Amino acid sequence: MAVSSTPESASVSASQKFSLPSIPWLVTGGYLTLMLLVPIAALILKASTLSLSEIWRIATSPVALSAYNVTFITALFAGLINGVAGLIIAWVLVRYDFPFKQFVDSLIDLPFALPTAVAGLTLATVYSDNGWLGSLFAPFGIKIAFTRLGVFVAMLFISLPFVVRTVQPVLQEAEKDVEEAAWSLGASQWQTFWRVVLPPLMPAVLTGVALGFARAVGEYGSVVIVAANIPFKDLIAPVLIFQRLEQYDYAGATVIGTVMLLISLVMLLAINLLQAWGRRYGN
Repeated sequence: MAVSSTPESASVSASQKFSLPSIPWLVTGGYLTLMLLVPIAALILKASTLSLSEIWRIATSPVALSAYNVTFITALFAGLINGVAGLIIAWVLVRYDFPFKQFVDSLIDLPFALPTAVAGLTLATVYSDNGWLGSLFAPFGIKIAFTRLGVFVAMLFISLPFVVRTVQPVLQEAEKDVEEAAWSLGASQWQTFWRVVLPPLMPAVLTGVALGFARAVGEYGSVVIVAANIPFKDLIAPVLIFQRLEQYDYAGATVIGTVMLLISLVMLLAINLLQAWGRRYGN
C-alpha cells in the first residue's frame, strides 16, 4: 500500500533540506569574517588614517626596506632548503626501518610544541661563539648567533615540520609497484625518482614550503632572542613592528604590518600557482 505524503510533510522536508546546508555556510562565513576579514580590515583602516605620502615614507624607509629584505628573503631560502631536506627526511621515515624510528618521528614535531622563546634561547646557546656548534665555526670567522645567519637557522628550525608532515602522507599512499615497473623497464633509481616518484610529490612539497615560509615570515619569539635585532643587519619586520609599538607609533606599526600582509599574500599566491602547476605536471 503506497503512502502518500502530505503537503505539510513535503514542506517540512524541503525546509530541512535547505536549512541544514546553510548552517555550515553560516558558520564558515561568520568564523572567517571574525577571525580573518575583520582583523585584516582593521589593520588596513588603521594604516589608511595617514596620508598617502606618509604611508609611502614609512613603508619605504631604509629601516623598513632592510627589515623586509631580512624577513622575506631569509624565510624564502629557509622554506626552499626545508623543501629539499624535509622531502629527504620524510622519505627516510616512510621507506626505511631503523632503531628509535618512532622517537625520531616524534622529534619532528618538537618545533610545534616548543615555545618559541625556548627555541630561541636554545638556538642562541648552541650557536653562540661558546656554544656546542657555534664554537666549531668561530675559528673560521663564522658567527651564527646574533647575526642574520642566526635568523636563518631559527627559521629553518621552526618551519621544518611543515614540509615533513605534508609529504609523509603522500609518500605513505604512493604505490611501490610503479617504481618497480620503472626499474623493470630499465630506468635507473635516479630516473625513477625524478620522473615517477617526484611529480606526484611536488604539490605536497610546495604546500609544505608555502606553510613553512608563512610560518617563518611571522616568527618572532625565537628570532628576537637568537638575533641581535640591529637595523640594516638582522632586524626582521615583526621585531620592527614591536619596536614601533614600544614607541607608541601605532600608525607606523600598522603601515609596516600592512606591507607585510600584502607581500605575504602575493608570495603565497605565487607559491599556490606553482603548486597548481606541480599538480598538473604530476598528473
